[in-house]
Amino acid sequence: MTNAKSPTAILAVDDDDLNLKLLSYTLSGAGHLVRTALSGAEALTSVAQHPPDLILLDVMMPGMCGYEVLSVLKSQESTRSIPVIMLTSLEDEDSRTKGIALGAAQFLSKPTRRVELLAAIAALLKRA
Repeated sequence: MTNAKSPTAILAVDDDDLNLKLLSYTLSGAGHLVRTALSGAEALTSVAQHPPDLILLDVMMPGMCGYEVLSVLKSQESTRSIPVIMLTSLEDEDSRTKGIALGAAQFLSKPTRRVELLAAIAALLKRA
């Protein structure tokens, strides 16, 4: 009997298709299973149907922003424990503080370096 660990399921959420393709390439290359969503509403539907092990969530999206998505995720018992890494081009301290206060496990700036992203994911999954 082998003790093979199944790949980690990650949901990447961003309104920019190119960003999603880059994230998918990076994450799948590191052995993760990647699903994507182009909006907050699409992300919530995806999470309800197939809860991921971790979520990468863009902050600035039209319609439902990342903060709103995070707030919904953390308010529901079924999704509260899913680690969320916020990804954004916002650099100000207030934006980061707001994400952490809402329950984000980590806050990374775009463009995110591959090594930094994979290290953050590995650290969160090790804790989970």
